[in-house]
Amino acid sequence: MIAPSSTTEESSPTVSVSSGSDRIGGAARALALGAALLVGVNLRPAITSVSALLDQAASSFHLDGAERSLLATLPIIAFGLTAPVGPILARRLGTARALLLAMSTLAAALIARVLADWMLLPGTFVVGAAIMMAATLLPPYLKSHQASGLWIGLSSMSFGVGAALGASLAVPLESILGGTGPALASWVLLTVLAVAALLPVAPRAGAQGGRAPRLGIGPKARVTVGLMTAVFSLQALLYFAVTTWLPLMLASHGADAAEAGWLLAWFSLIGLVPTLVAPVLARRRRILTWFGPGLGLAMAVGFAWLALDHGSDPLVVTLLGVVQNAGFGLAMGLLVSLAADEASAGLLSALAQGVGYAVAGGGSLILGAMRELTGDWTASLLLMAACGVALSACVALAIRRRPVSLVASARPTPELLTE
Repeated sequence: MIAPSSTTEESSPTVSVSSGSDRIGGAARALALGAALLVGVNLRPAITSVSALLDQAASSFHLDGAERSLLATLPIIAFGLTAPVGPILARRLGTARALLLAMSTLAAALIARVLADWMLLPGTFVVGAAIMMAATLLPPYLKSHQASGLWIGLSSMSFGVGAALGASLAVPLESILGGTGPALASWVLLTVLAVAALLPVAPRAGAQGGRAPRLGIGPKARVTVGLMTAVFSLQALLYFAVTTWLPLMLASHGADAAEAGWLLAWFSLIGLVPTLVAPVLARRRRILTWFGPGLGLAMAVGFAWLALDHGSDPLVVTLLGVVQNAGFGLAMGLLVSLAADEASAGLLSALAQGVGYAVAGGGSLILGAMRELTGDWTASLLLMAACGVALSACVALAIRRRPVSLVASARPTPELLTE
């Protein structure tokens, strides 16, 4: 169990001895955690749908080669540049209200970016910023509701559900709706559902007020923050390199747009269960000693395999889907488990995800540029394999750390990883 945070922004109802009050409190908590799942589902379709329709979007919105690459990687670049926004807003508004604002902004940006050619790139940046706000807010939101490892796993799994929906439905939606713009904008319907789910939760959430929490990072905490930043950077780089470039990699092997889109969707679908299980395993140190580092090594094998073109594409996509989605779930689980309280979870999330997604955005651009320079994906994939080995080493060190407080006045909670 995650220990209760020292400061929670939700106003918990007074629980009496009656079972009726318990049921009311349990229903409110289930509603709040269910809203987190709907938020998670919205944090990938705006990215994977663009990846599946990248060539069509470039043609429809009159983009040149450089602009096409920028469109593919702009959301991840926005992640890195806007990471502090979520915690700042949470301090002013409360985590739930800030999450509601992030989802509302995402809905508006999904519509605005397809209204005119010139709005596509700036609108996509705002889409990425809104997604980043929500992504950094989810760990403290879950911490504030004392989410178990299972709920954290479900929340992480919801990201994969959204990624699969975006990848698999992008091409059919373009055909049904009669254009790339309507297909990209249609995901606003899913975002509206998340907004509706958060509306009953947000009014009960109070702002913490005052200034943002003051960082108090001691020597031991610095090591943990550094390791978690490295873990998130490497896994995000590898994950978004695949979701950004896999359709083009598969096209170079002869796959058509529909087949590449379905394989990208399969990459997310096959990873749903591993994403769910990984945060649960993140609480058990004995299992983590081999499971955590093994994920990075398996990624390295998959990328080397794809670089050398051994075996069938569906088989290697299956391997990468399992281990990369599990790696994301593990990283999300560690962000919650290695934070001593809600405020620290928000700060650790912002630091690790902010730097991590900046690395992912820049790294994805570099991998695409390497492909342009060399004429194929071999060098890029071998570099990704090396990053998998580095990820394995960083995870092996991170899982040995204890929870840390990043707030000067907060007290650390007991060890959260169990034997």
